[in-house]
Amino acid sequence: MQDTWHVSLTRLLLFWLTLLITPTGHAGDWMQHRQDIMGTRLVIDIQAQNPEQGQACIRAAVAEMMRIDQGMSPWISDSEISRINRDASIQPVAISAELAMLLDKARTLSELSGGAFDITFSSIGHRYDYRRGLRPSEQNIQAALPAIDYRNVQVNKQQVSFSHPGTRIDLGGIAKGYAVDRAIETLLKCGIKNAYVSAGGDSRIAGDRAGRPWIIGIQHPRDDNKLVLRLPLSNSAISTSGDYERFFVVEGERVHHILDPGTGRPADASMGATVIGPDATTTDALSTGLFVLGHEKGLQLIEKMAQYEAIIIDAQGRVGYSSGLQSIGMHQADDKN
Repeated sequence: MQDTWHVSLTRLLLFWLTLLITPTGHAGDWMQHRQDIMGTRLVIDIQAQNPEQGQACIRAAVAEMMRIDQGMSPWISDSEISRINRDASIQPVAISAELAMLLDKARTLSELSGGAFDITFSSIGHRYDYRRGLRPSEQNIQAALPAIDYRNVQVNKQQVSFSHPGTRIDLGGIAKGYAVDRAIETLLKCGIKNAYVSAGGDSRIAGDRAGRPWIIGIQHPRDDNKLVLRLPLSNSAISTSGDYERFFVVEGERVHHILDPGTGRPADASMGATVIGPDATTTDALSTGLFVLGHEKGLQLIEKMAQYEAIIIDAQGRVGYSSGLQSIGMHQADDKN
């Protein structure tokens, strides 16, 4: 999701965890872990051979996510992202190979989405204050627009520079998905075969749930008691972007955190966008891009991408989904259960 780390819990993804996880003695018991991290709620469910293995693997996964947060959070003064935002418009900034890789990935996804996903949204995004209900003036927005352009971010091996003095970046729309991927990879290396990791609207499933798929419900962004779809998923990632996480209302206008890079204002084509695919890094960024693009253009893009599917709820509440979802047993749902 395109945002800073400090976001509320997503309401669009409803995960059916109760009564569906049945420990099986021969395969190991399920263990659960919950904590706040990266400004959201982290959920880890794993099937471990024994409690000792499970606890060690969970600790390793959490440590990996905390490591990523320390380097990529714009709210931590000595993070790589904070150093880049301070200095990259003045001189090239040395960065880690990991961050260089993620910046290259972000640029590729920006190009793919025609700029709908753009980490430089922060050039004006940092001026929105959702806690106090304040937004930048029209003059400030117009002045910041030239700085909002992914092409302003120049990566040369392990150095990054900005070609516009007002450019700032925020990886909230891709790094949280990347952290979820790294947590899953850490669990797999630790010997865990079946796992579920979720951080806000970004989730990934390794394996399945005791031989059966996980059933994921897509909740309507305007109705807590209404499910749009139910999806059976195994070995998949799923990410959601919605206009209901951080917002305030001014004169009847919903001012939310997902900005259209072309206008510097909240994108108004969608209420929510969900993307399913093999990795959370990509689904995280694509859910933001599709939200900005809206129903028609968003589905046109996803239909060109093998292995990825999407559900988009437009500004009028109409639900559209990509053609491939029919083949995985999608079920429409109009009630909470």
